[in-house]
Amino acid sequence: MLLVLALLAAATVLGLWWRARNGRYTPVDGALLASAPQDVGDDSRLTAAELGAPLGARGTFVQFSSEVCAPCRRTHAVLAQLASEHVDLSHVEMDVVEHLDLVRRFGIMRTPTTLLLDARGVVVGRMSGATDRRHALAALEASCPGGVPAV
Repeated sequence: MLLVLALLAAATVLGLWWRARNGRYTPVDGALLASAPQDVGDDSRLTAAELGAPLGARGTFVQFSSEVCAPCRRTHAVLAQLASEHVDLSHVEMDVVEHLDLVRRFGIMRTPTTLLLDARGVVVGRMSGATDRRHALAALEASCPGGVPAV
């Protein structure tokens, strides 16, 4: 009986920890970004050619997804709506199977994982797991400030 209670407690703690991390934004180290030259190396940036789409004037959400991922569809809907509401934002969805080079390069371990790029294409942060509108806007304001908040 005591073993069962201990297992339930451990599973609950693990579940709460997992839920707290899901969809949360993790910025790239600000000190590295502040000292980065205007022409940052290829390892920390993505170009419009690599994305197959233009970069947003303020920021670009690059979402790595897989075909059988329900949270990917929810995240896509949130980010596509934000991009349609803000002319200075872009959203690009990339299939992990078709872009294994980028998956390896950016250490993508789960889907969805969304990289936030600044106007130069430099990765300024990432979100793992499903995200909602509130978290996406907070991430954008934290790392790519200057836009008009959504109504």
